[in-house]
Amino acid sequence: MMHAVGLIAEFNPLHSGHQFALQKARQLSGADAVVVVMSGNFVQRGEPAILDKWQRTQLALDAGADVVVELPVTSSVQAADQFAEGAIDLLRGLNVHALAFGSEQADLDYLQLAKDLADISGSQNQFRQYNQTFATQLNEAIVQQTGQALTAPNTMLGLAYARATLAKDWPMALYPFARQGRDHDDPELDAHSASASAIRHALRQQQPVPEEVLPAATQAMIERLMPLNWTTLFPLLRYRLQTTPLSQLRAIYTMSEGLEYRLVQQLRPGHDFDAFLEAIKSKRYTYARLRRLALYTVLNLTQNEMTWAAAHPVLHVLGFSAAGRAYLHQEKKQINLPLITKVNAAMLQPDGELNLVNRADQLLENQTNRAQNYGRLPIMLRD
Repeated sequence: MMHAVGLIAEFNPLHSGHQFALQKARQLSGADAVVVVMSGNFVQRGEPAILDKWQRTQLALDAGADVVVELPVTSSVQAADQFAEGAIDLLRGLNVHALAFGSEQADLDYLQLAKDLADISGSQNQFRQYNQTFATQLNEAIVQQTGQALTAPNTMLGLAYARATLAKDWPMALYPFARQGRDHDDPELDAHSASASAIRHALRQQQPVPEEVLPAATQAMIERLMPLNWTTLFPLLRYRLQTTPLSQLRAIYTMSEGLEYRLVQQLRPGHDFDAFLEAIKSKRYTYARLRRLALYTVLNLTQNEMTWAAAHPVLHVLGFSAAGRAYLHQEKKQINLPLITKVNAAMLQPDGELNLVNRADQLLENQTNRAQNYGRLPIMLRD
């Protein structure tokens, strides 16, 4: 009987810290297979990934992952709680009962903290102070409830995972481990360590990244960086805001509290995306929240569509090793979610399982002429 451990990741791009995470997941859990739930072509910050999902799947398998399934855009481009719930849904679908994650505070009892915070919903509606961001108000509530200051991003994400296991009624053994390397958004890059943010910045500036930080396999793929970013997306956002009636903008996911007026009013000739973000920024909203809203607007993702997607998760398998293949075969009869290993045309139709994923990925396909979904088979790692 094979046992699996889950790892939730973006691998944007895969670096030495991610290799360490894959090793620790297997080591701490003693699992036979490491199942990675990986963001598709769009990530939590509200922007395209720097390499496409198939490139990152290949890198993940080479680094030790056994199964890679796609966290769709409807879950990957989300605040921590919704991101975590989407990922836990998929691990539950694959009958995974263990989860490893890196944290700045690996010694915390995350499950107990989650239980202590059971009466904090994590909903935007619970925190109505307009002079503070939702994240700040949530952090203050956590301190009041538990006496713990949990502000580091991966610590908060670990807590979100624990809360999601309770919300989904899916008990999991949690294996937090101390992250290697620099802090999440540390801009420094040296010969021994760097954050993913620093690596992305260096790559976009065509600066060298030491192989100790960015493995050779990742370096080899960098020449095919995603040609999609907010420089290319901003004209689409501008057009959408200029031509879409306010009543339709209001239906966009998380377009609340009159934000549709603010976005339209702050469009200025000559603005690039960064300048636009500065113009719409307020104490109420983080940059990440506004980037996500901008992406939902470009993709025309409505509240109704996102609610439906959250209630209908699917398992889109992007790749597997021999051990991963054996694990999927073992669990096949227990899986109660749609399991997709080959994407057909019906799945991409408006009523298809991958409709919203395809809508987002069309942006990339139009830039590269490389299919992201139709006809694609999982990548198989050969022994």
